Amino acid sequence: MTSATLTANANSARRGNPLARRLLIAGAWLVFALFLLLPLLVVLSEAFKQGVGTFFTAILEPDAISALKLTLTAVAIAVPLNLVFGVSAAWCVSKYEFTGKSLLVTLIDLPFSVSPVIAGLIYVLLFGAQGYFGQWLSDHDIQIVFAIPGIVLATIFVTVPFVARELIPLMQEQGTQEEEAARLLGANGWQMFWHVTLPNIKWGLIYGVVLCTARAMGEFGAVSVVSGHIRGLTNTLPLHVEILYNEYNHVAAFSVASLLLALALIILLLKQWSEARLSRLKSNADEE
Repeated sequence: MTSATLTANANSARRGNPLARRLLIAGAWLVFALFLLLPLLVVLSEAFKQGVGTFFTAILEPDAISALKLTLTAVAIAVPLNLVFGVSAAWCVSKYEFTGKSLLVTLIDLPFSVSPVIAGLIYVLLFGAQGYFGQWLSDHDIQIVFAIPGIVLATIFVTVPFVARELIPLMQEQGTQEEEAARLLGANGWQMFWHVTLPNIKWGLIYGVVLCTARAMGEFGAVSVVSGHIRGLTNTLPLHVEILYNEYNHVAAFSVASLLLALALIILLLKQWSEARLSRLKSNADEE
């Protein structure tokens, strides 16, 4: 069999049956439209159902502003901490052999298997007034549950795996040869990470941070348990949407929900901008 025949057969196999290909593509677009695009359109249409004035009244309400600030505060604390943890954990798992390595990887995946509600309940049992550390915290006038620290802890817990799980397989695939070569050339630990490891993992790192940020903004279960639902104080945006909806204030609920949608779109745009910027920098470096 000639090379041209093999190439033609390979191309034909990749193209597959035209009818099956069209059906699969149409099915993918149908699922996207029904389960992603349609709900987003419903949120926007309901948010502006009574006009732009009502929309801005709902999102500029003091409780909504407080919920937005609390959501951004939790994200601003949880994401950097999980970024540091994820890079450190991925470095340990991919570069070293040690006792308990498989256990560490399993524990990183724990938030995927444990219900967020259970995680929130654990924090209440530990730090609540009747919890294990409750009396000591009360004696020292420290409040964790039903306050901002509890919300931050719950957010950190549910977002722990995202950065680490993006980086571990990537760094394992790359191996340790480049770092070992940099060490032999006299690079210290920081130089080795900044100039060798980071350029190789930047795409996975950016993607992990984006996922972590999106998950932190939208967390409901664990935060709902530890927040206490104190309006204007411990309600994040998802909790504020729930309260408004339960009060049959549907327009305000969808208006505030559109804020979450806008934040998600901003994250996607930042991801695209970062990828384009980093790609441009890489191209310039290759040309030089």
